[in-house]
Amino acid sequence: MAQAVQKMVAKIPSLVGAAVTYSKPRLATFWYYARVELVPPTPAEIPKAIEGASNLVKAFQAGRLGQTTVKDAVRNGLVATEVLMWFYIGECIGKGSLIGYDV
Repeated sequence: MAQAVQKMVAKIPSLVGAAVTYSKPRLATFWYYARVELVPPTPAEIPKAIEGASNLVKAFQAGRLGQTTVKDAVRNGLVATEVLMWFYIGECIGKGSLIGYDV
């Protein structure tokens, strides 16, 4: 038993080195995209977002919703699903559990 533990302990530095070597390029890629994609909107982007939302409402009122292509409809559905999932994840984090609030 002691020899098995010694062998395992002897392998730990090489396993840690391999894990670091494996994860460095992947973490670099993650941080590259995180700096670009996970930043809050700048003040210059807020009017563009408001304009886009108002254009969407106008298109819905004018009946142009039926002229949406399947590709655009799927893309819009996926974006809406992503927003909802982030909302639900935030709710679970805020509650501290998956089930109910402590009232």
